Amino acid sequence: MKIGIIGSGVVGRVLATACLKEGYDVMLGTRNISKPEVLQWKDENPTGDVGEFSITAKFGEIVILATKGNVILEALLQAGPENFTGKVVIDATNPIDETRPPVNGVLQFFTEQNSSLLQQIQHFLPEAKVVKAFNSVGNGVMYKPHHSPKPTMFICGNDAAAKQTVTEILTAFGWQTADMGKAESAGAIESLCILWCIPGFLQNQWSHAFVLVK
Repeated sequence: MKIGIIGSGVVGRVLATACLKEGYDVMLGTRNISKPEVLQWKDENPTGDVGEFSITAKFGEIVILATKGNVILEALLQAGPENFTGKVVIDATNPIDETRPPVNGVLQFFTEQNSSLLQQIQHFLPEAKVVKAFNSVGNGVMYKPHHSPKPTMFICGNDAAAKQTVTEILTAFGWQTADMGKAESAGAIESLCILWCIPGFLQNQWSHAFVLVK
C-alpha cells in the first residue's frame, strides 16, 4: 500500500516515519523538496520518497493531510483535486486561527459554529473518502502511545469502508478507535484539539491523550 503525506512539517514527518515502520511505501509531500528538514528526513529514512504535492497525491493510494489548517485548501489545489478521486484521505488538520493567540490557553478556530474544516475539505474533494483522524493528540504520541489504558482516537467520515481502513491503520499504530459517525461530527472532534492543548499552554504538559470509557 502506498501512502502519500501532504505536508512536511513535524506532523507530516512523524506520520511518514510511522507509516514506513509499518511497512507502507511512503512519499512525503512538500512545497520545497530542498528544505533542510525534508532532506534530513530523507537521509534518516532512505526507503521513503519525497515529492511535490501533485506527485505525492498521485502516488498515494491513501493520502494523509498534515499541513496547517489555514493552508490546506491551497495545498489541495496545488496537489490537484483530481488526484484524490476515489481515495481514502485521512484529515489530520485543525482549523487553528494563526492570526489570534490562545486566550487563557484556549486556541481560536477560524471555522464557524456547527461547521468544520473536514467538511470544507470534503466539499473541495467531493470524490474523495475523507476521514478525520490524528488531530486530537500531539505528534509526540501519534505512533505507539505509551499510555495505559490504550488511548482513543476519534474518527468520523461519510464512507464506512474508508473508516475501516483508517481503523486498521490506527490499530497498527497502537490506538483504540471510536467511530463518531459522519462528517457532521468533525466539528466536535476538531474541538478536541482545543481541549488537548489547554494543559500544554497552561502547564506545559503535552504528552496526554484521551480515552473513551464504555
